[in-house]
Amino acid sequence: MTGSCFEIETEETRILVDCGMFQGSKSERALNYEPFPFEPTSIDAVIVTHAHIDHSGLLPKLVKQGFIGHIFATVATVDLCSVMLPDSAHIQEMEVEQLNRRNVRRGREMVAPIYTQEDAAACMLLFRPEQYLLWFPVADGIKARFWNAGHLLGSASVEIEIERGESSALRLLFSGDIGPHHKLLQFEPEGPVDLDYLICESTYGDRDRGDVSEKQRRQSLHDEVLRAAEAGGPLIIPSFAVERTQELLVDLSLLMKDGSVPTTSIFVDSPLATRASEIFERHAAEIENGEVLLQALSAANVHFTETVEQSKAINKISGNFIVIAASGMCDAGRIRHHLKANVWRREATLLLVGFQAQGTLGRILLDGANRVRIQGEEIEVKAQIRQLDLYSGHADARELQSWVHKRFPIRHEIFLTHGEESGLNALKKRLSTLSPTTGIIDPILDEAFELTKDGARRVETGRLRRLMPTDVAHLDWHNELSRLLLDINQAVGNQADEQGRATVIRRLRRALDPVPEGERV
Repeated sequence: MTGSCFEIETEETRILVDCGMFQGSKSERALNYEPFPFEPTSIDAVIVTHAHIDHSGLLPKLVKQGFIGHIFATVATVDLCSVMLPDSAHIQEMEVEQLNRRNVRRGREMVAPIYTQEDAAACMLLFRPEQYLLWFPVADGIKARFWNAGHLLGSASVEIEIERGESSALRLLFSGDIGPHHKLLQFEPEGPVDLDYLICESTYGDRDRGDVSEKQRRQSLHDEVLRAAEAGGPLIIPSFAVERTQELLVDLSLLMKDGSVPTTSIFVDSPLATRASEIFERHAAEIENGEVLLQALSAANVHFTETVEQSKAINKISGNFIVIAASGMCDAGRIRHHLKANVWRREATLLLVGFQAQGTLGRILLDGANRVRIQGEEIEVKAQIRQLDLYSGHADARELQSWVHKRFPIRHEIFLTHGEESGLNALKKRLSTLSPTTGIIDPILDEAFELTKDGARRVETGRLRRLMPTDVAHLDWHNELSRLLLDINQAVGNQADEQGRATVIRRLRRALDPVPEGERV
């Protein structure tokens, strides 16, 4: 689902499409620290579909490890990466500093961030902005052009042509992330036709949101805002800092302006969201509802916080107010501070407005956990946990099927990527009805294919698999250990007296005794 990165190798060159950071379980996030499965100095160029960190977040690491080629992206993607990549570096530096303080006390080894803000700044020097629909040379024998993907400011699908001697060029299309219909700030996704291969995302391949209009989406948000106001506590909204936050501000501003919900303070607690909003202002003429966005950003009740002190002061306010903070899956950033301060309060409301990957804190809360661990502390969940999946930047299954159908004819295979198992399988089944002659492949991490004139075939690269398929997009042992620790604390706490607690602890100690060799399963 995350860590988007594709390597294309010809006889003359090697390029990447995206170089994204892994999110999700700790086992998946650990891949961000490991070596790339290729030599960074061997890569001649990178094409970036959009600025989201799961598509661009390892570019500074690539540069740090020796990549010196061009990084091609749309103009708006370059602008967004100029704030998102330094922000990603800052978060890493800050979290590693906190971790190392704990490691010193625990007698553990110190760790280093994946990259620093200096690495992010060096990376930005390699970006080359390109316009939509105009071909540009990428490397020897390879050219590309961008099509609007309707997912995010500057997002693109990437059409690539690769020369094949006397034969016609090989035509590939990487979908990037495809946006839904009725997206507030983006136009409908586009794309070329007549392809050899299509590499398509499948995030919501198993979901059908129905045909929800802007009015219906705003009414659903209206209901959630009123519910939270009636509970009497804060409405905490984890949100991606780029585009999702701006969309929420527009709808909240319109609801408060027409008086259908109480006008209350809205705190955008994300320095990245603040800087991203400034970029959206610069590009307002290029997006739908740009004027409405400008009005929302300047509303008197909207407050952008910068410092940590300002962020902490928010939770000293009583009554009902709204906080929008990153990250959208609750796995990093200031949202964890707000959850720690509020998720134990019955009057508080947590509203999840985007996809929650397996293994993330957001997904664990959404799945009904009654206790969670946040920054090493056990917290009981008493807040209302709500979900409003109408702000997603991803097309649903029906919209993906429609978009793919418009790309036909596809002479060879469709590769389904960037999705969890259920989404991949469901979309594969849907797309198989479009054309019985078009093969559909769902590759796994680190798998390689040769794209021939007769179709794709799997090839062995000799590289070690970084994660087995059963460990991708599933709860890992870190999640299980966290859940076990919570269960142990609850089991011990539920005992009526010291004798009962001692009995539970003795049983646990016996379970930890080494298993005799002959009894192991």
